[in-house]
Amino acid sequence: MKLLPLLPLLLLVTATLYGDEQTNSRRADSRPNIVWIIPDDMSANFSCYGETAIETPNVDRLAQRGVKFTNAYVTAPVCSTCRSAFITGMYQTSIGAHHHRSGRGTEKIELPRNVTLVPKLFQDAGYHTSITGWPLNGKLGKTDYNFQWDESVYDSNDWQDRKPGQPFFAQIQTAGGKLRGKDAAGWDKIARQAEKEFGNSTGIDAVTLPPYYPDHPDILRDWAAYLDSVRLTDAMVGEVLDRLRREGVLENTLVLFMTDHGISHARGKQFLYDEGLHVPLVIAGPGVNPETVRDDVVEHIDIAALSLAAAGIDIPNSMQAKDILASEYEPREAVFAARDRCDETVDHMRSVRTKEFKYIRNFLPNRPYLQPCAYKDAKAILIAMREYHAAGKLNEVQELIFREVRPSEELYDLKNDPHEIHNLSGDPAYAEQLSELRNRLDRWMEETGDQGRQPESVKMYDSDMKVYTDRLALPKFDPAHLKEVQDNIALMKKWAAEGK
Repeated sequence: MKLLPLLPLLLLVTATLYGDEQTNSRRADSRPNIVWIIPDDMSANFSCYGETAIETPNVDRLAQRGVKFTNAYVTAPVCSTCRSAFITGMYQTSIGAHHHRSGRGTEKIELPRNVTLVPKLFQDAGYHTSITGWPLNGKLGKTDYNFQWDESVYDSNDWQDRKPGQPFFAQIQTAGGKLRGKDAAGWDKIARQAEKEFGNSTGIDAVTLPPYYPDHPDILRDWAAYLDSVRLTDAMVGEVLDRLRREGVLENTLVLFMTDHGISHARGKQFLYDEGLHVPLVIAGPGVNPETVRDDVVEHIDIAALSLAAAGIDIPNSMQAKDILASEYEPREAVFAARDRCDETVDHMRSVRTKEFKYIRNFLPNRPYLQPCAYKDAKAILIAMREYHAAGKLNEVQELIFREVRPSEELYDLKNDPHEIHNLSGDPAYAEQLSELRNRLDRWMEETGDQGRQPESVKMYDSDMKVYTDRLALPKFDPAHLKEVQDNIALMKKWAAEGK
């Protein structure tokens, strides 16, 4: 028997034992990187979406390189519930994560066993995973998930920590609309930032408010500051793209830009009107045709499925997100959203939206639109709204949000009433649309196992409120703010006891 030389024999054995692994490694190295850029509290006020008061060249160029979705909507108009949804590709109502900042105390929320976080799926497929703020600060970026999870799903806070040639999944979180703060101190600060970055800040003369907001000086200043937050966010997008380009990976990176919900304003964040739900969604990179515009309705959770698919990772059968970039994708007819408790303020709303109509169901119709909420009530814009309301300076449209009770149903013709002002739920001419959307929402709640159909337990509410009030009891916070939250908690319990 003739013996093979030792070295060739070792090579043969190595190839036999590890050949598949090496092939998979080479395949993994060629897979696209995935980058999510997700600012806080920002609507689609970018030039490519029709905003004319400011210029946003970087997001505009990203849209030119890829696809812009004009009808993208979040399934929850507040950060933690929205983020809990997109990081799992699931409706927050299906996984019990629908109450804002829930599961933070002694009572915890566990994910269903068949639900896996998106970064874990990437990690298991050989990707480096990271989450960071911008600019980089050495810490993990904002997560804000409402359930128990393991931080090890993120390898680090920066994709530069990956192994040579390893593909990466990176989430970049940035303050977005929060950059403007809540009052004049924040507005002045962001004006200085804009002047330093761009040579000028946005003046109130550039502001055009939606018709449901009055031309109060503070509301105008706040909106101008918000527009500067959009400009600064756009510049940050440019910095991320420049880094990818310098590192030679931009052409093999799928870049996704989306916000976590709409502008934080009286009728935006925490509400189911489009100001709170409509977000920008721009995607560019390998396999995406440039200069594409899509007007079909999509949900923000879809970023989970399309990102996995782009990386060649199987989408879990249980995932509710859809790969909206797939050639065989059949466009949705409708998108859904839910608002539940936000901080101490208990609420329960659901909505369904098609391209033509929006239907909102208020499960607590005997409560005012502007329920007490210490977080929102501290904002200068809410103080201004209440000031003009008390002084009788609001017109009929601007007074809508100060109604002491709500209709149990709202229906809007979005083509003719994009600001969702004229409720058609009682108009016989729209009875067919009302019935169709009412039934569609009922089916969705049933089929997706909406856990909000049962009120949050007193035990869970008290658990989360203790975390909230304990934090506000720290010396750095105003005792008056703590007292306001405590009073609001007592009011929520009183109204619940009264069946309100």
